[in-house]
Amino acid sequence: MSFKIAILGAGSVGFTRTMVRDILCVPEFAEMTVALHDINEHNLSMVQQLISRDVSSAGLPTKVESHLDRRKALEGAKYVFSFVRVGGLEAFAYDVNTPLEYGVDQCVGDTLGPGGIMYAQRGIPVLLDFCADMEEVAHDEVLFLNYSNPMAMLTWACNKYTEIPTIGLCHGVIGGHSQIASVIENLGAEKGWHPEGTKLTRDDIDIICAGINHQTWYIQARYKGMDMTPFLLEGFEKHSKYPETEKVRIDMLRRFGYYSTESNGHLSEYVPWYRKRAEEIPSWIDMSTWIHGETGGYLRVCTEGRNWFEHEFPQWLKDDPFTFEPEKRGNEHGSYILEGLETGRMYRGHFCTVNNGVITNLPDDCVIESPGYADGNGISIPVVGDLPLGCAAVCNASISVQRMAVEAAVHGDLNLLKQAMMMDPLTGAVCNPPETWQMTDRMVSELSEWLPQYQAFLPEINSRLDSEPSLARFQGNKGAARLVTRSVEEMEADAEAKKAAAASDKAGLSS
Repeated sequence: MSFKIAILGAGSVGFTRTMVRDILCVPEFAEMTVALHDINEHNLSMVQQLISRDVSSAGLPTKVESHLDRRKALEGAKYVFSFVRVGGLEAFAYDVNTPLEYGVDQCVGDTLGPGGIMYAQRGIPVLLDFCADMEEVAHDEVLFLNYSNPMAMLTWACNKYTEIPTIGLCHGVIGGHSQIASVIENLGAEKGWHPEGTKLTRDDIDIICAGINHQTWYIQARYKGMDMTPFLLEGFEKHSKYPETEKVRIDMLRRFGYYSTESNGHLSEYVPWYRKRAEEIPSWIDMSTWIHGETGGYLRVCTEGRNWFEHEFPQWLKDDPFTFEPEKRGNEHGSYILEGLETGRMYRGHFCTVNNGVITNLPDDCVIESPGYADGNGISIPVVGDLPLGCAAVCNASISVQRMAVEAAVHGDLNLLKQAMMMDPLTGAVCNPPETWQMTDRMVSELSEWLPQYQAFLPEINSRLDSEPSLARFQGNKGAARLVTRSVEEMEADAEAKKAAAASDKAGLSS
């Protein structure tokens, strides 16, 4: 099979290289063309070197191209992947640090909250430009596979304002699925569902997971034909590790009846209850790993990851190249979707798509995450029906923010942007309206380099900021639970730090 894929934001070197490996684990894809694009010439060169060496060493006929010119990369591409982080770590630091001065403490800040809203303002115009180029130069049947955050808002904008079919892909469902398998493994021996010592994997537990990206709910978990949902709270509370690392998720399970996909730290920043008082935040999080709730945790590990990669790249070139055996293939959806569409072999995963009646008590125009199938007939999304009312209510609060943020980004509507900030659950729990208004002004000013749609507002914004007293009640605030970014030398001595740095590469550090 000969077709072309384009990867935009390919300077996310580790993630790009791994995705290409996964795709080339499909034997029929050996003759495809891989076009890599990034605005960072240095990182683009690094990823091109690594992938070309992998392909050459395996003796594959795959053609690997790299282009600073995006349109060249997109010419004739049938599948386009986005791994970009618009503004890179410089912009990301404002997403996290400025809200802290107004009392908004985020762990990640890339999905909702002030950080996620401003990240969407930067990302949406860029992805719409991607789609405009695709409409002109890509394959007539091009499919856009978006891995960039904020997943729901970017995917929403592309589907509403362009003709390019776009699906969002996230691996969040997979992690929680593994946790549920571990919980049922432990509880099953006690309940007599299986013998002591039985080991379970995701394959043993059939799930239905539905909601919106990063707020998706395991509304069904079946083991040996039995519905495990009523037993999950007991199982999580009795688990040896999760009562410490997943306090927010377990509390949400206790109060809403269903387990949520996203990590403890991520989930805590989407709702108004767990990060509203600085003195209470430590009681809801765990500092053993950033993803359990550390203030600015993802910014820290992304920064460490960028520094570590620069240090480690020469060693990567010396290490053995990647090989393309099926057992080396990862769990990311992208390669399996391409396999399903091109070969007809069916793949079931969880995809982010426009709702259009799939979840019947969420708005039709929003972007949901739900079960989907890819095969020779295309991508099919079966109807889920209603979410439990409480779960739908949590999602709907976020959807209202997403809708306003998308429209603000597309139309450069500063007032609507500020309204989206006010409606954000965590921001609303911490900030009053004048504080929210001023915080938004500050972030637009600080991030103006990446916000072309707001340039006309900058004189009045900067005039207000200069003339009005600061409402930032927590100036110099480092957060309730923040760790210092480690140097390369410190990371050399810490295996867990190196592992976390490698995992952070999806952040799109170069774009």
